[in-house]
Amino acid sequence: MESHLSNRLAQVAAYVPRGAKLLDVGSDHAYLPIFLITQRIISAAVAGEVVRGPYESALKNISQSGLSKHIDVRLANGLAAIAPTDQITAITICGMGGRLITEILEAGKDRLQGVRRLILQPNNREDDLRAWLSANTFQIVSEAIVAENDKYYEIIVAEPGFQDLSANELRFGPFLSQEQSAIFVTKWQREMDKLCYALSCVPEANQKDRIAISQKIKQIKEVIPHES
Repeated sequence: MESHLSNRLAQVAAYVPRGAKLLDVGSDHAYLPIFLITQRIISAAVAGEVVRGPYESALKNISQSGLSKHIDVRLANGLAAIAPTDQITAITICGMGGRLITEILEAGKDRLQGVRRLILQPNNREDDLRAWLSANTFQIVSEAIVAENDKYYEIIVAEPGFQDLSANELRFGPFLSQEQSAIFVTKWQREMDKLCYALSCVPEANQKDRIAISQKIKQIKEVIPHES
């Protein structure tokens, strides 16, 4: 099953603590928990899936891997997959919009007791997710950005703690904006190019939209100052 792990999921796997008991929300084919158990990184996992098709796919893959004793597959919405007896210490939520991940965490807040690490991979609206983490006593301890199939994916790793984030840190990430990796710079250059094109399409008379777009362009230039 290791061959099924994409570059994006391999990066997520790298942040899962050794010996963790994992909940993988939206586990799909259960590739991530299968990999982590096979590599003896985690001791047990719950693969949660809200859609029956992927749920049955996860069951099949886990059974074929001979890991049914180590990975429990549950048809459940978000953190509702957790039972108190699971003693979950780490949660992964990957491949969803940032707002959906935020909604999942908000709906399951009472189940986060005892969870020592969240590894989150939003497909968009990373700022909403960072804002939720900050408001709910989770601090970001690491971040990564990967390029895959001509798309950019950010990985946010959070642990219990207090953290105040600036507007720029919410949008660009406290670690990513400091590290300024080539992938990070390319992502935001592309975004700025899109915004510049959008600005050129907005009539001069529509000042409200022009100002809003211009402010977004300015914010990117502040974070990537060496780009014109």
